Amino acid sequence: MTPVALTVAGSDSGGGAGVQADLKTFASLGVYGTCAITAITAQNTGGVRGVHPLPPEVVAAQIAAVREDFEVGAVKMGMLANAGIAAAVGTALRGARCVFDPVMASSSGDALAGEGFVAAARALLAQVELVTPNLAEAARLLDVAPARDEEGMAEQGRALLALGAKAVLMKGGHLDGEAVDLLVTRDGVHRYAAPRIASRNLHGTGCVLSSAISAHLALGYDLTQAVGRAKAFTRRAIENGRDLALGHGPGPLMPAP
Repeated sequence: MTPVALTVAGSDSGGGAGVQADLKTFASLGVYGTCAITAITAQNTGGVRGVHPLPPEVVAAQIAAVREDFEVGAVKMGMLANAGIAAAVGTALRGARCVFDPVMASSSGDALAGEGFVAAARALLAQVELVTPNLAEAARLLDVAPARDEEGMAEQGRALLALGAKAVLMKGGHLDGEAVDLLVTRDGVHRYAAPRIASRNLHGTGCVLSSAISAHLALGYDLTQAVGRAKAFTRRAIENGRDLALGHGPGPLMPAP
């Protein structure tokens, strides 16, 4: 059977992040992509102009329609926009294998999550197989200052486990030095490191990574393998996109087989 993945995320009118990036990633990896849109954003490479969250019941109905007709192997949860949508998504995805990218702001710094979202996101941690916060997102989930080094990343990863997460991928892309992510589980810490790639076109990096992890889970890889393969895929997408000339601001990655 053709593997199927579902993305539950916002729509990016510029095509670089959100549902659009997720579906491109799924297709590049040979996985059939389905979607449930949580919010419509008006954005381009310069930033976010507007956000219109959909009613929670509409988001839940999209998920139900997909799950009743497709054998969904894995789900990527991205921008959930507000507490109501987060709660509805949690109910609609019970029993699903989920990767949660707790999006709270765009790469340009524009807010993408409303009041009460952090508490609702914490409530989802025990339900998902993996949560993939960047340093700012992990800090908000824990109500602490962002980690400043790998030791702090590992400590915050373990704190998220204590909140109920089964596994945490702490993304250290905003630290100096080589690009380091830490997969923190109850069995220990797995380090993924690589030299940085000089590129201004990094819009949607977190979306590509989390959707690539979901795709590899749908393909049958275990979590450690899925993260490693997704990291390699995302690196190739950055390399493929670094010379793109699209728009007037930071452009997207270019997911490709």
